[in-house]
Amino acid sequence: MDRAFSPELVLSKPLMAHLASVSPEGPRHSPVWFLWESPVLWLIGRSTDGFVRRLCADARCAVGVVDFDAGAGRLRHVGIRGTAELRPMDEAILARLLSRYLGPERACWRADFVTRVVQPLDALLRVSAQSVICREQSYFR
Repeated sequence: MDRAFSPELVLSKPLMAHLASVSPEGPRHSPVWFLWESPVLWLIGRSTDGFVRRLCADARCAVGVVDFDAGAGRLRHVGIRGTAELRPMDEAILARLLSRYLGPERACWRADFVTRVVQPLDALLRVSAQSVICREQSYFR
């Protein structure tokens, strides 16, 4: 595995992941929130979401996460290839994942966001990493 740095350096941050999956019509891309608990990547969604349906039909996937800061000259990429498995929703995993992006105090989350986005979440996907690539492409100004 190509690892210029520890994947936790990037995957511990609340960044967007880019999920690539396949469909009969060809490749598809979905931006997703994630939780990395080595060697597993957790993704959440709704059972009606296209990416969830695609991964249930064909579990092969790739996930990319980029940590980019132009001012600091930082560009790090983590690429994960693996297979996804739909699992029963686990409230502890869901809470850990959501708190990364929304903060630890659920009472501070916007009520309309919770109603519209959080409450409908019913799909938990476990991506088992078969390979993890960490590329350091930073530059200095």
